[in-house]
Amino acid sequence: MTGPILVFGRDGQVARELADLAEASGRAMTFAGRGTLDLSDPKAVDSAIEGLIAEIGPGAVINAAAYTAVDRAEGEPDAAFALNRDAPAAMARACAARGLPFTHFSTDYVFDGTLDRPYVETDPTGPTGVYGASKLAGEQAVSAAGGPAITLRTSWVYGAHGANFVRTMLRLAGDRDEIGVVADQIGRPTWARDCARAALLATDALARDPGLAGVYHLSGAGDASWADLAAAIFAESARRGGPTARVRAITTADYPTPAKRPANSRLDCGKIETALPWRCRPWRESLAACMNEMEF
Repeated sequence: MTGPILVFGRDGQVARELADLAEASGRAMTFAGRGTLDLSDPKAVDSAIEGLIAEIGPGAVINAAAYTAVDRAEGEPDAAFALNRDAPAAMARACAARGLPFTHFSTDYVFDGTLDRPYVETDPTGPTGVYGASKLAGEQAVSAAGGPAITLRTSWVYGAHGANFVRTMLRLAGDRDEIGVVADQIGRPTWARDCARAALLATDALARDPGLAGVYHLSGAGDASWADLAAAIFAESARRGGPTARVRAITTADYPTPAKRPANSRLDCGKIETALPWRCRPWRESLAACMNEMEF
C-alpha cells in the first residue's frame, strides 16, 4: 500500500484515537475534518471527495466521520442521511474506482434489539429510528459500490476524548451523589482505541486480500447494562481518586428519549476474530486501560 491513509473525521472519538496511533507509530495519515470539506451537502459531496482523494493520493481510506446525535436525528433526518448515507456512499464509490481499501463504521442501531442472543452479521436488520436507518443505508451504499470495503459495526463506544458515556458519568458525578442509570438495556461497551486499532488492521488486511470485504461486528467482550457500566466507571474512578456516585438502577420507561434504544445491543464478534488476527478484549479490561489515560 502506497500513500498515506486518508481519514475522514478529525474530532470524533475514533478519529482522535487514530491520530494518537499515527503519532505513536509514525504511520502516515491525513485527516480531513469539517475545515477541510463539508460532508453535509449531498449535492457537492461527490466532487469534494473525488477532489480530495485525487489531491492526496492515499493508499487507503477510513471513514471516522458520522452523524451520531441519536435523539436529534429524529428531527433532522436529512442531516443524518447526508452524513451517514450520502457521504460514505461517495467515499466508497471513489475508493472502488481506484481499488483503494475502504474501512467504514456502523452501529448496533441497525438492529431492533429484540433478539435474546448477541447479533451476528447475517441477522435481519430493522432499525427503529432515523439514526439507525441512516447508518444502515450507509452500509448498503458502501456494499453497493463494489470495492474492497469493510464495515465495522460497533456499539457503546467510549473513550478519553469527545462526548461519550464514560465522560458524561464522570461529569455528572462531580455534581451528584446519586445517578439513575438504565439497567434494562444490555450491550457490549467498546473502547474507541480498539475501534481505531481494528480499523487499521482491517485496512491492512483488505490491501492484502480484497476478498475480506464485508460487514464485521466489533465490540468489547462481555455483557453489561448501562448501570453495570456506570458502576464500573465509578469503581475505576475511585481507584484513581476521581469523582464517584451511587448508581440507582432505572428502567428505559423511567428515562424516555425521542429515539427508541435497542434493549439488546450485543454484537457477536466471532467473524472478525476468525477472519483477522483480532481479539475482542473484555470490556472491563479496556475500560481500565482507557481510564488510566484520563485526567481526574
